[in-house]
Amino acid sequence: MAAAAAAWQSPYLNIFKHFRVEEWKRSAKEGDVTACLDKRLKGTVYRIRGSVPACNYLQLPRTGTQSLGLRGRYLYLLFRPLPRKHFVVHLDVATQENQVVRISFSNLFKEFKSTATWLQFPFVCAAAKGSLDESTARASRRDLVGAAPANVRWTCLMLDLHDILSMYLNRRYSHLKSIKLCSNLLVRNVCTSDLVFDPGVTFSEARQANLAGHGVSPMPREMAFPVPKGEKWHDHYDYIRFPSEGSKLPYDSIQKSCSSPAAGGQPSEDPVCQLPQPMTLTKAVRDRLSLIHQITSPRAVPHRCPAVTRSIPEVHLAAPGPLRAVRAGDQEAEKNSGQCPAVSDGSIHVYAHRRSERAARTTRGGSEEDASRKGPGADVLASRRAAHCRSFLPDPILRLRKIIGFGGGSTKCALWTKDNSAVVYPCHAVIVTLQIQTGEQRFFTGHTDKVSALAFNGSSTLLASAQAGPLSLLRLWDFPGGSCLSMFKAHMQVLLSLSFSYSGAVLCGVGKDGHGKTVVVVWNTAQVSCGGDVVVLAKAHTGVDIQTLKIAFFDDTRMVSCGRDNVRLWRVRSGVLRSCPVNLGEYHSLEFTDLAFEEGHSAEREPEDRTLFVCSKSGHVLEVDYKHVCIRSARRLLPSQQDQQGGGAGPGIAINSISISSAFCATGSEDGYLRLWPLDFSAVVLEAEHEAPVTSVCISPDSHKVLCTTTAGNLGYLDIESRDYSTLMRSHEDSILAFSVEGVWKQMATVSRDNTIRVWDLVSMQQLYDFAAADEMPCAVAFHPTQRILACGFGSGMVRTFSLAASDLLVEHKQHRTVITGLTFSPDGNFMFSSCLQGTLALYSSVVPKSHVLRVLGNVVARDAGSGPDALAVSGDSRLLAFVGPSKYVVTVMEASSLDELLRVDISILELNSTALDTAVRVSFAPVPRGELLVSTSSNKILVLDAKTGRLVREVSPVHKVSCSSLALSKDARYLLTAGDKVIKVWDYQMRFDINFQVYIGHSEPVRQVAFSPDQRHVISVGDAIFLWDFMALPVERSPPALARSSESSPLPGAEKSSEKLKDVSDIPRQTIPLPLLSSPPCLDVSSVHLAGCQSIFSESDKEEEACLPGSSRLVANGDKDTSVLVVEPVRSEELVVRPKVRRESSRSPGQSAREPRKETKSPQSQCNVRPDSYRHFTPRFKASALPQSFLSPPAGNELLKLKAVIGYNGNGRGNMVWNPDTGFFAYTCGCVIVVEDLHSGLQNHWLGHTEEISTLAVSHDAQVLASASGRRNGDSHCQICIWNIQDGVCTTSLFHHKTQVQAMAYSRDDRFLATLGDYNDQTIALWNAYTYELLSSTCISEPVHEVAFSPFSHREMACVGTGAVTFWLLEQRGADINLKVHRAPAPAVLGPVELTSLCYGADTLLYCGTNSGQVCVWDTETNRCFMTWEADDGEIGVLVCRRSRLLSGSNTKRIRLWAVAAVQELRLKGPEARSHSVMLEHEITLDGTIVSAAFDDSLEMGIVGTTAGTLWYINWAESTSIRLISGHKNKVNEVSFSPDETHCATCGEDGSVRIWSLGSMELVVQFQVLNQSCQCLAWKPHSIVAWEAESQHVVAGYSDGTMRVFSISRTEMELKMHPHATALTAIAYSTDGEMILSGGKDGLVAVSSPRTGMTIRVLADHKGSPITVLQCTRKQYHEFGVEGGELWLATSSDRRVSVWASDWLKDKCELLDWLSFPAPASPEGLSSLPPSLAAFCPWEHGTLVYVGFGMQKEALFYSLHKKQVVEKISLPYFATSLSLSPAARFMAVGFSERLLRLQPCPAGTPQDYGGHDDAVHLCRFTPAGRRLLTASHSALLVWDLGGG
Repeated sequence: MAAAAAAWQSPYLNIFKHFRVEEWKRSAKEGDVTACLDKRLKGTVYRIRGSVPACNYLQLPRTGTQSLGLRGRYLYLLFRPLPRKHFVVHLDVATQENQVVRISFSNLFKEFKSTATWLQFPFVCAAAKGSLDESTARASRRDLVGAAPANVRWTCLMLDLHDILSMYLNRRYSHLKSIKLCSNLLVRNVCTSDLVFDPGVTFSEARQANLAGHGVSPMPREMAFPVPKGEKWHDHYDYIRFPSEGSKLPYDSIQKSCSSPAAGGQPSEDPVCQLPQPMTLTKAVRDRLSLIHQITSPRAVPHRCPAVTRSIPEVHLAAPGPLRAVRAGDQEAEKNSGQCPAVSDGSIHVYAHRRSERAARTTRGGSEEDASRKGPGADVLASRRAAHCRSFLPDPILRLRKIIGFGGGSTKCALWTKDNSAVVYPCHAVIVTLQIQTGEQRFFTGHTDKVSALAFNGSSTLLASAQAGPLSLLRLWDFPGGSCLSMFKAHMQVLLSLSFSYSGAVLCGVGKDGHGKTVVVVWNTAQVSCGGDVVVLAKAHTGVDIQTLKIAFFDDTRMVSCGRDNVRLWRVRSGVLRSCPVNLGEYHSLEFTDLAFEEGHSAEREPEDRTLFVCSKSGHVLEVDYKHVCIRSARRLLPSQQDQQGGGAGPGIAINSISISSAFCATGSEDGYLRLWPLDFSAVVLEAEHEAPVTSVCISPDSHKVLCTTTAGNLGYLDIESRDYSTLMRSHEDSILAFSVEGVWKQMATVSRDNTIRVWDLVSMQQLYDFAAADEMPCAVAFHPTQRILACGFGSGMVRTFSLAASDLLVEHKQHRTVITGLTFSPDGNFMFSSCLQGTLALYSSVVPKSHVLRVLGNVVARDAGSGPDALAVSGDSRLLAFVGPSKYVVTVMEASSLDELLRVDISILELNSTALDTAVRVSFAPVPRGELLVSTSSNKILVLDAKTGRLVREVSPVHKVSCSSLALSKDARYLLTAGDKVIKVWDYQMRFDINFQVYIGHSEPVRQVAFSPDQRHVISVGDAIFLWDFMALPVERSPPALARSSESSPLPGAEKSSEKLKDVSDIPRQTIPLPLLSSPPCLDVSSVHLAGCQSIFSESDKEEEACLPGSSRLVANGDKDTSVLVVEPVRSEELVVRPKVRRESSRSPGQSAREPRKETKSPQSQCNVRPDSYRHFTPRFKASALPQSFLSPPAGNELLKLKAVIGYNGNGRGNMVWNPDTGFFAYTCGCVIVVEDLHSGLQNHWLGHTEEISTLAVSHDAQVLASASGRRNGDSHCQICIWNIQDGVCTTSLFHHKTQVQAMAYSRDDRFLATLGDYNDQTIALWNAYTYELLSSTCISEPVHEVAFSPFSHREMACVGTGAVTFWLLEQRGADINLKVHRAPAPAVLGPVELTSLCYGADTLLYCGTNSGQVCVWDTETNRCFMTWEADDGEIGVLVCRRSRLLSGSNTKRIRLWAVAAVQELRLKGPEARSHSVMLEHEITLDGTIVSAAFDDSLEMGIVGTTAGTLWYINWAESTSIRLISGHKNKVNEVSFSPDETHCATCGEDGSVRIWSLGSMELVVQFQVLNQSCQCLAWKPHSIVAWEAESQHVVAGYSDGTMRVFSISRTEMELKMHPHATALTAIAYSTDGEMILSGGKDGLVAVSSPRTGMTIRVLADHKGSPITVLQCTRKQYHEFGVEGGELWLATSSDRRVSVWASDWLKDKCELLDWLSFPAPASPEGLSSLPPSLAAFCPWEHGTLVYVGFGMQKEALFYSLHKKQVVEKISLPYFATSLSLSPAARFMAVGFSERLLRLQPCPAGTPQDYGGHDDAVHLCRFTPAGRRLLTASHSALLVWDLGGG
């Protein structure tokens, strides 16, 4: 509709002309706005001038409440800024999110600014070529920012509104709302368009260069500037396109680019001309709440980037002849191919090939949406594929036998065939031909929506059908053959009526268009039977109402229509459709409903001399003289037939339909009567009464029968000779909700939304009973298995049982108060069960006819699981009851006879590789011998569970495009039925084939229920109608031998992969597809390999016999195990060893071999522990600090400091960030702290259990447990692994095994095991029991390994990557012992010597590995071979994440890339023929550092990525956005300073950055970056005493090159740069009034500089030779201490000297007040480096300073300037490295290199020590108010709240 609404704006819209600006009615002006004549343009322009832009403007539209509503993508503004003046332009643009954004540009703006609703762009005016202004710009090499130059030119500015919103605000453009042009400028015009216009191209040049094909058009005349003949446009005018074409980065200004547009303009030779510069990250981070909403809000499914088609699956239809089936929704594609699907005798069958199937593993089903229609040559393709793919037989397994139903789209359509033997009618989307004698049905399928109209030609050889809905497609059918001849659009929104000419050469249709106007279309169908197309002969729109239109049988070009207030005659002549109204006279206001021509032929009458009968709602029947276009007579039919002429009184019969034969007339009326009349309508000859209004009547061609339809969905005919009425079809009037089948009497009961319960005979399919519930809707129904009793549940909560034998109500149960969601009987008939929407479950005894309640349980059934026929399931032996509840995530199994709970299974945690919480939808029991429970889930899977233990046996996925609405298993457990959306699938339950399912279509609405008939010979499905299918499968006793044998082999429970079978691992890829095993795979410990045949997948080892190990309590019998299998078994001593199992010689007996002594062997350990060439390998940051020897922990509950927030992310970690999108759990590490952040509120929890830097994290798949690993603590011999309970944040277990660092960790798919991987110095892999955290096994590996991962399809398989190889591990459990089988697969030789650095499992059997050379290798985990590689990046790939058919790679090139890998599964079968061109790069984003961690949702649409720069990025691939989520310093933080109002703080670091943080949200607000320098110190300017500067916020920073820079926070720019020092600055401070900056350098000099002038006014050399460590200023009384000046400041140097000064900078006074020097030992003992000397003024004791540093004792000294002596000493445990004093209370914070923070109450109090730092606490600072403390340890910033005091 938007496109239609914007059609009037194409190809462009002249806004000034359209809105008639000169009249000022739809536009507004304010101030000096006049129209004038411009000499250069030779036309009228508008001049807007004035000193205040806000008071002088031109505005469109007139008021702000109106909207222009212009949808053109490009805005063209033709204007010229007035010389030496400024101008402003405002554009208000609406987004598709209904938000209004203002886009402003002006040469007043000096910098780009943006908010969520406003973009401000500086406009740079270009000077004329050769002018003085241009020369000035050339000399200064600067843009002409500011007022327009004197010779500024006319400019054509083209704004791409779509790209501006998308690039700068990530919004989607909708339309232009308003324009405001403010002084000072001249404007010629404003236009919008979706086309790119180039002003420098003429129309002739555009045609010659074919620029239209490149998307470029010449400028229209209304928008063109005049160009002198022979000259170029660009020599006189400027053209600006913003953003520039192809730009992917935002720019900070609008200015002329260096080259002309695409039309071939030559690049400018001007060296000054430069593209606008990309924006730096200097503005505030986007609103966190909106960002978190994107991350945590529920996701609709996802769509995403276009899916890459893996293959073209085949679609088969088993039917005689060239019959085919079509997938619903593919009709548009059929039109292009010129072929249509066939009508079959019931075989509506579609199936699609699956990618791969394996026995006894997770089954991946395809979906019907992957199916595609057969095109030309598809049969050849099918024959070729048949050699490679196997599908279960028979094919088709279902054949549609009968449909119970009529109508759906219309109940007016029912036709006789020419031979009078059959009737044709629609049943929703299927057209049915019913033989009236035999009841046999034939089906025409292909429509995807309900059929609304039908029409036959005179010979019944052509059938026309139209479907309802927005498509309004028509189909023409070869009726005898059953094939679709043509399909075409109806050119209207709703099609009401069709009429075929007698010859079949013309088809006419009438309907409504999108605006509700009546449309009449006439098609030429003469060539259809010969393979020709359907052509529109004529089309007309009319304002009159038309109910029926019919073609005259005597002339194909003439038609008649009738409707409200009109009867019209139509004729097609010369391609034009014209109409003539019949003069109705006094009957002009009647509502005419139907018409019919007089039958019969006479030689003396002209063909057109026929009488036309028209009927109406008022009972009038008009006889119209067709030839003379007039009314011959009018009759009114009344209920009483005394007066049938027009003068009768009372209400007439409302006639809906009329049919004429040569002898009589038939009418169908609103009163439910079918009446037969003589042609003079003198009296009723025969009538038949119906329960509902009659909608249509049709006399058979032989005039012996009359077909009749009703609004109730009944279809029948009246035999005139016998006067018998036969009902052909009854149907529900609305959707069918559920059904139940009874096997003894072969009856079926259905309930529907039409409030009826109906019972049908399964043999004849005739309706037996009809129970109507007027005021309540029946929801569920169930037959008693042994008695003729029917139970029904209602929307009111009532459960009623009926006796079918007596047709009577037996009993009403009122245990429920709301809608019944489930109702069923136990198979033995002893019990009945019901459930309702409130979660109540009721148990009834149904042994006797009148059932009674036994037990009622509340809140046990899920309330939000929805209702359905499979809500309650009872096992075949009547012992177990299963249902979804008490929540939708849980399936509960109860004892059926007592409702005692036996088992609960949490469905949401069974799928480990999914990031969405799965919910159960339907349940069904398998036959008793199997003991399995089937559960369909919301993620389109079917889970097969062990009904006793709840263990997941296997899963089928995906089953349908939507969740499965119903499922049923055959009694022999061979076939599974599923229903989803509008299709039915039949599955091979064993999943033994390449193609395990067949798909069947036909329903036009979602299928509510599907089930086998009791005799298993039929399948029944209900939804829009009742479909009865023949089930063609052979019974078990008649199955083919091979099939019977295979069906007896049940899959291995719990085994998701058949990796145990022998595989060929030779270098030559296999050329044939391996077939799945039809029997259970052999167990691992008895698999054998024939050395002469093929090579084992397991690595060869020394052929040593095994001896009984010391401490072992058992012997391992080797049997026939091969020597290539390495088995890791736990032994009862301290170490775990790897022992090769030894092959027996043929001469030895197994018994003798078992008693042979075994030798213990260890896997060789690498002797050269060199760090591998991989950034993925974790290396801890070097630390010189050590843990404290003593720690004074504060009493529980009396802590004075509380950790509020941690700022930063440790980019040195690897995989140290986790995010679970289902639960929202988000955690990352910063130093030794685990930060758990709530993404909704931004609040943090901090888990403090480590003392060393955390290397990696791992979260369990159910997001209940987190594992974290760090290095060794002092005194420990092993590094620490902490196991955390996520719910309460408590460390439940600490594990110690690895000697150095833990490189990676991973949980198995069922969370039973935890694998931990040591680094290159440790080289061990350990396996832990994740329930008890006992060490199950530990294996020494001979080379460094970088990453480990468990298979998402099997908890027994995992893989590791390392130097040149992938190691595949297979877990084998024997009782309490775990054995590991290992196979090392080397990397392909084509890669050369390489490190495999990362890995992740993909779909089915795929494993992706990244290398340090940028390659991605794809491995087949069945054969453990690499079959494909491609170059994915230029650097090392350290992160891989795979979800379904998409792969994400992250590397040290700072890039993350998204790959479409859907075709890889198919390429796996090609072996060496697989090529990487089938892998496509979808997106790429460059971040700020090497990628070290990543976590994404299950569709890879959004996620979080961590980099070595200390940043966590939020990534949204769908919107191509990357937003900083967590920021931190990459290197050491050197200083912290706070704003005077404590709303912000500033930090600086070794990386040269100055970062401004919001203390409220801890978000990074602004970052100033100086390259190649280290920022050593900074200070925040205090509040200014000057009022107009009070709002100004400034920070000064000192750098390692001796410079200092002053940054404006409010303006986000550097204001001043000074160079007062020759060496690095080490300390800096503002004077108390902010008018001076004191800076200290590494050489000991102190400089005093003015930030106003940038001059250094004084240099103090008293501390020369020793670096300045502290500068601090404070206020004093002017004459205090006997010296003049209102300021007191101190300087501290590293030689333990402190100087105190008094100063008055306005008077240039600076006087030394005191000089302190503190003694120290001659030689420090036990110190690698001296601690710093620190001093600070005491805020609570004026005139006192505090000093800490290296000295004779470890203490803090309080020195009084008044007394000139130390007045107090406080003992410290270590030498201090940082110091800060709180102004709010007498607290002193001291940091130590022993990673300890001490809060010391003063003057004397009990100190409190705090941890949380993994290195020396080198910085601590109280806020100005003293209630908050910020500490720094290397790059980690910790924010503490101070209580007490």
